Amino acid sequence: MSTRLRHAADPSVLESPVAERRARVFYIAAALVSLIGLADAIYLTVEHVTGRSVRCTIVAGCSEVLSSPYATVQGIPLALIGAAAYFGVFSLATLAAFGYQFAGKLLAVIVVLMLLTTLWLLYLQAFVIHHFCQFCLLSALVTISLAGLTAIARRAAAKA
Repeated sequence: MSTRLRHAADPSVLESPVAERRARVFYIAAALVSLIGLADAIYLTVEHVTGRSVRCTIVAGCSEVLSSPYATVQGIPLALIGAAAYFGVFSLATLAAFGYQFAGKLLAVIVVLMLLTTLWLLYLQAFVIHHFCQFCLLSALVTISLAGLTAIARRAAAKA
């Protein structure tokens, strides 16, 4: 219900604009954080498509992870799928920040799918490939951050 339609004696009227602003701030933060993931995924996609090996500077193992059979899905680089997901998150978070409720709901679904995929990929790196890729770990950090930001934004939006 619109805050203009509520009775002035309703205490939630005072909370609604604050909750709306809070949701907007977290959706904007999610959009900005998704750009980090998008840049990371585009970099990995370009390196994959050009055939160049990615050089790790923090951890050793990028080549092993990125050349594993898990780095592609039916011939499509996993990084390209990630780039599409991050672009979708950026778009939906931006729309949600402007008050489009459907975008916030769809954003939550996509981020949950990304989080589940991230957990699976972390498992593969730790227990199957036995190597970690710093760019993949950055992507995991971004996705976990997006999950938190989206959950907070959705909670705030529900109070609005």
